[in-house]
Amino acid sequence: GAAHVAALLALGPGFAWADPAAREATQLVEQATFAIENFAADPSLTAFRKLVRRAKGVFVAPQLVRAALVVGASGGRGVLVVRDEKNGEWQGPAFYTLGGVSVGLQIGAEASEVVVLAMTERGVTAMLKPSVKIGADVNLAVGPVGAGVEGATQNLSADLIAFSRSKGLYGGVSLQGAVLAVRPDWNEAYYGKPVSPTDILIRGDSANLQAERLLAAVRQVVRESTVAG
Repeated sequence: GAAHVAALLALGPGFAWADPAAREATQLVEQATFAIENFAADPSLTAFRKLVRRAKGVFVAPQLVRAALVVGASGGRGVLVVRDEKNGEWQGPAFYTLGGVSVGLQIGAEASEVVVLAMTERGVTAMLKPSVKIGADVNLAVGPVGAGVEGATQNLSADLIAFSRSKGLYGGVSLQGAVLAVRPDWNEAYYGKPVSPTDILIRGDSANLQAERLLAAVRQVVRESTVAG
């Protein structure tokens, strides 16, 4: 009733269901959490699990969808969390759109889950900018998929390393030339005030309790990666 609506509005713009942008941002965080859990459990993504312990940042696009009218073109939304170098804690997320992705999806696969590991300080810094063109402003490697890839991870020295899953199928997603752009409206809606990725991820002056499950999922996969050696 009216009292219930008034109570929600009293919680201010940061409350997740008070406006559509906050609601969509909250749903994206939930989807990103599921994606991380999927990557952590997938037997073909051993390279991801080996590399994630060294990652300084983790970007998750839980659903890159192929545009129906443009062959090969795709886009989606994603979130970035970053590890605090001082205490090892993960902070975020900050919200982004990812556009201009080249997708060679197999027949029947309409969407991909993508996780990009930021392995260097340069990779993280690039992703804090309002927009970054992957492959031009920052270099990217595609993470190896499948069994027996341990050796392949040794030679990866890129700023960003990308992994993808497409409804149980792998590969087929190229982020070269894709543009990662900050979503200031979603960041503001989620945190209840205008904040930049630097505010959220480096200064750590914004928090939303609803992000805890996502951060816990990242902590868990990093912990398992470290224990597994």
